[in-house]
Amino acid sequence: MIIFTLTVILAALLPRQSLVAATGCWRDTPCTGPSAASFPGQWDQYNYSPTSRTVNPVRILSSSNTFLSDFPGPSTLSGNGSLLIFDFGKEVSGIVTISYAAARGHGQIGLAFSEAKNWTGEYSDGTNGFYDFVSEGAIYGNVTATAEANYTMPIDKLRGGFRYLSVFSIADFSYGAEDKGIIEVDIHDVSLEISYQPSWTNLRAYQGYFSSSDDLLNKIWYAGAYTLQTNSIPPNTGRRQVNPGWENDENLNLNTDGDTIYVDGSKRDRTVWAGDLTVALPSILVSTGDLDGLKNTIQVLLNDQQSSGELPFAGPGLNIFGSDTYHMATLIGTYDYFLFTNDTDFLSANWDRYKAGMKFITDKIDSTGLLNVTGTNDWGRSASQGAHNTEANMFMYQTLTVGSALANWTGDTTSALAWSSLAATLKTAVNNLLWDDSVGAFKNSDTDASVHPEDGNSLALYYNVADASKVQSISKQLTSNWGPIGAICPELPNNIVGYIEGFEIKGHLVARQASRALDLIRRSWGWYLNNPYGTESTIIEGYLADGTFGYRADDGYNNDYAYTSHAHGWSTGPTDALTSYIVGYTLTAPGGSEWQIAPQFGDLTHAEGGFTTPLGKFAANWHTFDGGYTIAWGGPAGTSGKLILPGANGVAPTVVKDGQITAKEAAVYDAEAQTLTIPFQADGGAHNVTVTY
Repeated sequence: MIIFTLTVILAALLPRQSLVAATGCWRDTPCTGPSAASFPGQWDQYNYSPTSRTVNPVRILSSSNTFLSDFPGPSTLSGNGSLLIFDFGKEVSGIVTISYAAARGHGQIGLAFSEAKNWTGEYSDGTNGFYDFVSEGAIYGNVTATAEANYTMPIDKLRGGFRYLSVFSIADFSYGAEDKGIIEVDIHDVSLEISYQPSWTNLRAYQGYFSSSDDLLNKIWYAGAYTLQTNSIPPNTGRRQVNPGWENDENLNLNTDGDTIYVDGSKRDRTVWAGDLTVALPSILVSTGDLDGLKNTIQVLLNDQQSSGELPFAGPGLNIFGSDTYHMATLIGTYDYFLFTNDTDFLSANWDRYKAGMKFITDKIDSTGLLNVTGTNDWGRSASQGAHNTEANMFMYQTLTVGSALANWTGDTTSALAWSSLAATLKTAVNNLLWDDSVGAFKNSDTDASVHPEDGNSLALYYNVADASKVQSISKQLTSNWGPIGAICPELPNNIVGYIEGFEIKGHLVARQASRALDLIRRSWGWYLNNPYGTESTIIEGYLADGTFGYRADDGYNNDYAYTSHAHGWSTGPTDALTSYIVGYTLTAPGGSEWQIAPQFGDLTHAEGGFTTPLGKFAANWHTFDGGYTIAWGGPAGTSGKLILPGANGVAPTVVKDGQITAKEAAVYDAEAQTLTIPFQADGGAHNVTVTY
């Protein structure tokens, strides 16, 4: 008879202590991150990040995923292959330690990991996508008779992202009759040393915040922030391709000295993908505010530049090139980082690289005024990419626009003028050559009208490429792709992709269609966050239109649904959108020396948020009431900005600022846009306006 007993001891009478050292930061990483949140408040209840680097499961499930008990609690495994599932309650990552006492016998315990409840069991979900998605199995620890022992998984087997830890028994049949197939083990503790955000002593020390009258939106904002935090990894823990199993010991730093690097997903790919930063970087800036980690990540991509000026599709570990869109994403990301930090040393040190990158891509602009795409690697779209592709040309316009701004800020007026001229020509060409008037949207390219892509049309709004007369038509046409749980992507049929949806919600907000943006956030991000089979704490890479967890699972690329990432930074668009468009606080000059507040209400009655730059804190809040609203805000002393306030019914509102009616000559009302613009000089204090229609 085979007996394998694994008992979790109820520790109600003794304080449960972690077996992992309660160090402030990950391993030998210097503790350089913030020690406190910039905006503590009641909204901290939504923060998914733990209070300690050492965490324990919260509940125990059976092999069929049914609830057995809270952790710690009495549970027993009996027999070869029996299994318990330890649920951490949210996405985590790091090194697991198990403390146990074995009464007698010999054998092993197996440890398998999964982000989603679908994939619990003796086989871990997938991280190695270049080996036909073979099962990654488990890791194993030997168990022999002992009064007390610890098993800590090897550091190279660090699991970058999981919620569920499956622990199962393997009896040893090689011993004599007395011990054959028999082992008894009491588990005293299961603990995890958190590996993400390696330089922070306080994992909850976010430098930004958000709160609103909608509890679901609040949770989505913080799920995005937490997703990005789980994507901030020690640089020497990137994914290395092996078969079988997994190895997370690739060094991603590539001649830089940073302690943190941002990768695309916590489970996989654990690689720097440039295009993902187009969404992830702005959301990091307004949430966790990890400026050092972002700087290191951009530097890694710039350091990998080829002699031709080309920047990588994916950074160290993969070192893939051949993507015009991802090349431009690094150039755009450099602008976003500089706008937030005014890091002149960084920009000066990299300006020659930046100009070489601009030359590489602008040399592909042909006689039509459009970018002729030859680097066709992209985010996964199955619709044709190359030639005069619409999505790539929207990225080209933004690259030229922000490049011109950077050049002006560095004093390189020659480059600034050249790039702004190319941008103007390209915008005209895009609107003339890529528009499909019969649909009211941009087609995939000047030779392909079979698809009206979500990416290209969303970016046309977000980056202000579309002529003003086309804006509302595009916003409306995008909604024709919506299903009950998100926007189904025409350029990747049957898929709902958070990366592209992030551009879409921002596009609707640029079109001042806040209700559409909030609707899409709730139906897509809200659906996943409330799905009991997901992580209930992070944002998924993508899924199928029927709700199956399986980004690109039906196009021949991904034949293992367990490979999909459930904590993917490219899907965190709402975190930036809710701060930058709903609260409405954005920067317009480096570091925040100039800013604007342009709130959009949608169906909300209240929203507030803030973020931190090297200049200090920026925060705003608004409340609506019958016939008007109030806005309060603050910014660092010496900065200047403007309020762009909603009006109504074509009538300029009455504005009372800090208790005094605003002089009409100090405000400019736009009857068509129904907005009132008021300039303001900040003195570092708190200010408010009351608006009545």
